[in-house]
Amino acid sequence: MVSVGAGADKPGSATRLAYDWIAEADGPGFGPGADGQVVTVVDLRHAGVPADRIAADVTRALQRTPGVDRFTPVTPSMDGKILASTVTPTTGPQDAATTGLLTDLTDRALPNALKGTGAHAYLTGTTAGQSDFRDVVGRRLPVVVGIVLVLAFLLLTAVFRSAVIPLKAVLLNLLTTAAPYGVLVAVFQWGWGDALLGLSGPVPTESYVPMVMFAIVFGLSMDYEIFLLSRIAETWRRTGDNRRSVSVGLSATARVISSAAFIMTAVFLAFTVSPTVVVKMPALGLAIRVVLDATIVRLVLVPSAMFLMGRANWWIPRWLDRLLPGLHA
Repeated sequence: MVSVGAGADKPGSATRLAYDWIAEADGPGFGPGADGQVVTVVDLRHAGVPADRIAADVTRALQRTPGVDRFTPVTPSMDGKILASTVTPTTGPQDAATTGLLTDLTDRALPNALKGTGAHAYLTGTTAGQSDFRDVVGRRLPVVVGIVLVLAFLLLTAVFRSAVIPLKAVLLNLLTTAAPYGVLVAVFQWGWGDALLGLSGPVPTESYVPMVMFAIVFGLSMDYEIFLLSRIAETWRRTGDNRRSVSVGLSATARVISSAAFIMTAVFLAFTVSPTVVVKMPALGLAIRVVLDATIVRLVLVPSAMFLMGRANWWIPRWLDRLLPGLHA
């Protein structure tokens, strides 16, 4: 996963012109890697060998690493506690090869060069910082999704006194979470219809977009879910007739859910006209998910599943029923 840079901006914009001029390999530019430079810093405070020997080892490592276009001399600081060199990749910051180079430097080239010396190397700069941020987000996203889904399951179980309805809600939320991610990959990374959004070509998916989309639309989808289920549960408690409960709940809430979803979809789609790619991306994803969630899921799949499952919708283990607090929608 790589980040969206100025190379994805609209052709002719000031930021895109500056990026293209810098990245020109032939002419006044410095090559595509000039926009993706990283700084290699070596900590010498615990080194057991001379700094000039470490500098020579790091220099050889950088010379032998594929993907390094050029680098400045490995120079010590004034107090002699660190060494530093600015490394220019052969590829731009949006290129997957640049991410591969950073991984190669941090996992293989630099550790091997400093093995047994007591010194440690680090990469810094905008490109390296974005790479670390992507890694953190990638590791945390499953944890965030898991915690939210578990808490939603427990809350819905306590409110509707059912273990089946919350499980269904969690599974369908995962479905509506995955579908827009696929749309973003097809549109932005594969370039399907990118001209309709004013893009000059395929761009990578920004690392924080999946988490932002999940956080925003999960709340909206739960609003729709509780609004629909509250009317169904109300009729169920009064009549004990599952079919009638689903019918009454759907007929009473369908128009409101559709209207609310239409409003939110229009709001999100309005942001797709922004010239900034990182605004277009979550806007399109959020619009797609609201449409899928409010139509296919809440008005088709949820009522259909509840209609077919009958009284099983309201099953809950006795031990869990006793354990949960008494909440009602």
